[in-house]
Amino acid sequence: MNTVAPTDRWPPAEAQALEARFGLRVAAHLHESSACLPHDIAERLRVARQQAVARAQQTTRARAAAPVTRPQAQAGTTTLGPSTAGGLIAGGGDGDETWWMGLGILLLVLLLVSGLAGIDWWRTQEQIQAAAEVDAALLGDDLPPAAYADPGFSEFIVVHPLTEAPVLTGESP
Repeated sequence: MNTVAPTDRWPPAEAQALEARFGLRVAAHLHESSACLPHDIAERLRVARQQAVARAQQTTRARAAAPVTRPQAQAGTTTLGPSTAGGLIAGGGDGDETWWMGLGILLLVLLLVSGLAGIDWWRTQEQIQAAAEVDAALLGDDLPPAAYADPGFSEFIVVHPLTEAPVLTGESP
């Protein structure tokens, strides 16, 4: 179970400042809206506010008096830091969930790598096939030797898809 508090994103001093500012804003809104309440309800709210402030002060004192310790790792789990590769997998939960999550991530990475390798292989095969078709057309056609030395020879070897015969690029089919 993941038990990360929302204030873990900020340093403790900044988190306390944000909490204090939020408390002051809530108190200001409550004070403004308490002006239109009947006296008995306003008194009950005042007492509830005093009790809430007293509880908050007790909690703050208890936190300040308690020594700061790291939580102990659960039995059967490994605690990894967030900067390690395993820390990305061990995001929370018990050992079995962590293991399955790691296996799922590993399978996804393997699938991605094999897909990229397959795409590369297919593209290489397409290039080989295209080069083989050009070579077959050149070897099967009667051309004078001077045609091979011509700078526009690559324009000459474009093949029309219906007739399979070499066509100059400027001509229409």
